[in-house]
Amino acid sequence: MKTTGNTVFISGGSAGIGLAIAKNLSAAGNKVIINGRNEERLTNALQQLDNATAIQGDLSIEADRLRIAEELKTKHSDVNIIINNAGAAFGYLLSETTNTHEKAQIEMNTNYFSVIHFTELLLPLLLEKESAAVVNISSIAVYGSHKFLPTYGATKAALHSYTVALRQTYEESKSLQVYEVYPPLVNTEFSAEIGGANGIPPSEVADELFIALEKDQFEVPVGETKAYAAATREAFASLSRNRG
Repeated sequence: MKTTGNTVFISGGSAGIGLAIAKNLSAAGNKVIINGRNEERLTNALQQLDNATAIQGDLSIEADRLRIAEELKTKHSDVNIIINNAGAAFGYLLSETTNTHEKAQIEMNTNYFSVIHFTELLLPLLLEKESAAVVNISSIAVYGSHKFLPTYGATKAALHSYTVALRQTYEESKSLQVYEVYPPLVNTEFSAEIGGANGIPPSEVADELFIALEKDQFEVPVGETKAYAAATREAFASLSRNRG
């Protein structure tokens, strides 16, 4: 995948991982469109970017998804990369007896259903391009749950399954590539309540994605996630050898 001359839409692009990715791609000569819920944060983010614009909205809300998709089609029809980065996570214990299902619903809607719908809305536009990509920001949580994030991991596992299926669906395509990024704990405002201060900088995630785009590396583990990914690959390889 080329890493310059693209038009890139990044959800959750006003801070954290999304903003770090936007900075890298903007500096490399791409047009960047960032999305977020807060207008003030978007304005502050734009001051840190070149050749960038913003579209305010909450992609977890269907009406906003439809509006943003339509604005991209009509005003930014050159978009050829979408990065689904916006997410939701709640730290709590399942022993709590109040609103646990509501938290799970918010996470699943934001991290999974909205990604599927928004990607569906943009796929016809992407498939018109000579070179296009969908990038889903997943998580180390794909490899296992944690009692303090009891339902977040399930949403990311669902996103992983969808991403693999989407990649397989278009694997014969000469134009559309599908990437999945697996960050570990990252030091962002988003992860503050779950110990994010102990995590890696968001710039590390952005750097790994940029390298992966250059190399057409569709699976992008970051930091300690690399060990989990390597162990999983070895387990599957071992199983294949035993069956053979």
